[in-house]
Amino acid sequence: MDFIHVTNGILGYTRFWEPELSNLTEETITIKRNHQNRSIRQILGHLIDSAANNHQRFIRLQYCKELVFPDYQQDNDLWIALQDYQQADWHNTIQLWKYYNLHLVQVIRSVNPECLGNTWTNFEGKSITLQQMIEGYTRHMALHLAEIRELID
Repeated sequence: MDFIHVTNGILGYTRFWEPELSNLTEETITIKRNHQNRSIRQILGHLIDSAANNHQRFIRLQYCKELVFPDYQQDNDLWIALQDYQQADWHNTIQLWKYYNLHLVQVIRSVNPECLGNTWTNFEGKSITLQQMIEGYTRHMALHLAEIRELID
């Protein structure tokens, strides 16, 4: 399976958003809030957490047919708070988001096609294949980048 649409999506988002995010004012990234009461700093932090968790799943599902690995979905706000993205250096946060996603492009390009049917079960008991996870990754990015766009505009 070729995930060129996924990798091109990730590359496109990082190329477009790195300078866009870098040019935002301190007030814009800190004060404005989305419907979940997250600032732009915290939304980008959540996208880093998403990259980190998906990285683990993408790798582990290539050597485990069924993955038992904690789901952080119900703890998103706790993850954001514990890492204190609200106070983190903005430039470093942008770069971490960018480079983690560039690494995921490499990971996705190297995925063993024989493992795409391997599954992880989320906290709701739903099984998700490696293929579904990879294909859904950019949709998740797009959702949160649209939230950032809305706060900027």
